[in-house]
Amino acid sequence: MAKSIRSKWKRKCRAIKRERYAVKELARLKKMLGVKEEEKVTESEVMESDQVIFLDAGEINKKKKKKKQEEAPPEVEEDVAMSSDDEKIEVSGDDGKKRVFSSKTLKDQNGQYPVWLHKRKIAKLCTNKEKIKRKAKRRRQNKKK
Repeated sequence: MAKSIRSKWKRKCRAIKRERYAVKELARLKKMLGVKEEEKVTESEVMESDQVIFLDAGEINKKKKKKKQEEAPPEVEEDVAMSSDDEKIEVSGDDGKKRVFSSKTLKDQNGQYPVWLHKRKIAKLCTNKEKIKRKAKRRRQNKKK
């Protein structure tokens, strides 16, 4: 199915685009790193693997955890470990305020949902909550009979 003339042409065009964007991307990366550039970037320079360093996401997370452990006192680590079992999640906001979210209801101490929670997810949680209430009400009514 992928052997048609159209797909071959598309593949060829994508390869050309990749080369063109690689040059632009390298220039953008050098600009971010603050590397001064007097001469134009050549395609052979882009293809060299010495310039690009690939990092594993696991390694980056390990480095971050080590830095946090060095900075944070040991008491804070114990609180974090307890929070996962306790169903309470403590999050510090952009304005410096700390909020405590329940992992079950996803509401904070004021009964508000977090900003990052999508409206559809909130609606889904509300409908599930209503279903549970209806079932509990039916059970109570059946026990009375």
